[in-house]
Amino acid sequence: MTERLPDYLKRPIIDTDKTREVRKILKNNCLNTVCENARCPNKNECYTNKTATFLIMGNVCTRNCKYCNISCEKPAPLDIEEPLHVAKAIKDLNLKYAVITSVTRDDLEDGGALHFANCIKEIRKIAPETKIEILTPDFKNKKESLDIIINARPDVFNHNIETVKEIFKTARPQGNYENSLAVLNYIKNNSNIKTKSGLMIGLGETFDQIKQTLIDLKKVDCDIITIGQYIQPSKKHLPVAKYYTMEEYKKLTELVTSIGFKDHQIGPLVRSSYNASKLFT
Repeated sequence: MTERLPDYLKRPIIDTDKTREVRKILKNNCLNTVCENARCPNKNECYTNKTATFLIMGNVCTRNCKYCNISCEKPAPLDIEEPLHVAKAIKDLNLKYAVITSVTRDDLEDGGALHFANCIKEIRKIAPETKIEILTPDFKNKKESLDIIINARPDVFNHNIETVKEIFKTARPQGNYENSLAVLNYIKNNSNIKTKSGLMIGLGETFDQIKQTLIDLKKVDCDIITIGQYIQPSKKHLPVAKYYTMEEYKKLTELVTSIGFKDHQIGPLVRSSYNASKLFT
C-alpha cells in the first residue's frame, strides 16, 4: 500500500500578478524551466519571488532516469538563440542570482558544455551583476567538456549525485556514481569555482548509506549540499519507499554539519536550486 503524501509536502496553487508576469517573460523568450517540466513543488513560491530555474537544450532527455518527469526522447537540434533569450529573461526578471540547468544531451559531442558556456557569456554581457549557478549533467566525465565549463567561470558548479551508491544504477541506469564524484572533483581541483551537489531521499536508502555518500562528497571537497524528499511524479516512476519525518531531517542536518559541510539546505521540499542564492556565501 502506497503511503499518503504528508501534509508538509503539499503546496497550494498560487496565481498572482507576479506569477503571471514570470510565465509571460518565459513564454516571450521561448524558454523552458525545470519548474514546469520536472513538476517542482516549489514552483509557485519561486514564481512569486520572481525567479525560476532555466532548463536549456530542450525539454526532452537522452537518458531515462527512473525518478525524473522529463521525457526520454530524441532531442531537437540546439537553438543557437537560446543563450541570448536566457540572458534577456534574467535581465527582465531583474535576477541577482540565476540557476541554469539542462536535460542530458549525450547526442552532442561535448554534452552541451559549449551551450552552457554561451549562456554564461550572454548573461555576463547583458546582466553582469547577476551571479550564475549551473546545474549540469555529467558530460560523461569528459575533461574537454569540463574544461569548457571551467573557462566559462560560473559562480557555482552544481552536479547532483541524486542518490546513494547502492541505489544509483536503479535510479540512474545510464549514469555512474564514481563518474559523478569525479566530475565534482575535477572542477574543484582545476578551478576556484564553488561546487555543489544534492541528494533525493526516500528511495530505500539507509541512514548509513546517506552518511557514506556525504563522506564521499566531502572527500572531493564539495562546498554545498542539498537534501530533499523524493516525490513520485507518476505511477511509471520509482515508488516512494519512505517519507522522512521532520525529526529525521533534523538528524540529517546534524549529520551534514558533523561531516563538515558549512553550507547546506535540508528539508522535505528542498530541491537543488531552491533558494540557491541563500547558500552562496
